[in-house]
Amino acid sequence: MDIAPLAASFGKAFLFALAAVLPILNPPATAPVFVDLTRQLDGATRSGLARRIGINAVLMLSSAMLIGSYVLDFFGVSLPIVRISGGLIVATTAWGLLHAEHLSSDNKAQMAQSLTADHVRIQAFYPMTFPLTCGPGSIAAAITVGASLHEGNNLPVSLASFSGALTAVLLIGLL
Repeated sequence: MDIAPLAASFGKAFLFALAAVLPILNPPATAPVFVDLTRQLDGATRSGLARRIGINAVLMLSSAMLIGSYVLDFFGVSLPIVRISGGLIVATTAWGLLHAEHLSSDNKAQMAQSLTADHVRIQAFYPMTFPLTCGPGSIAAAITVGASLHEGNNLPVSLASFSGALTAVLLIGLL
């Protein structure tokens, strides 16, 4: 078996997944929100929380990418519907952020106090990973990426494509 088509499939899938999911997750834009919500935590707890959020995001996006299209088939939902609804969710969220009222200092303090060191593990998934970091729009993008990576009966090329996409998701989780 020639390695060139596998490397090309890996590279194309890596770039495709990175270009599709990274702008929706947008780690540089979520970092100030994370810092603001965890202002009262010490550095070790904050970095542990960030690590856990990254791991949770990788697990969510990877599972959406690998099994999302099968779940859609089971429920009879077509991929174009997911693409349109994911785009609408991202647009609605962006519109809401443009017109959102800022949290008062009391609300920020209450949210920060709820993130004590004891509750970090519990709250790392909800609300910090889902929906603040990895929301419905990024899950819809991951499902779309996963559905487009199927290469028919060519198993080695499909495995190379999924490996490239999962590598991109790991890189996004590190960011």
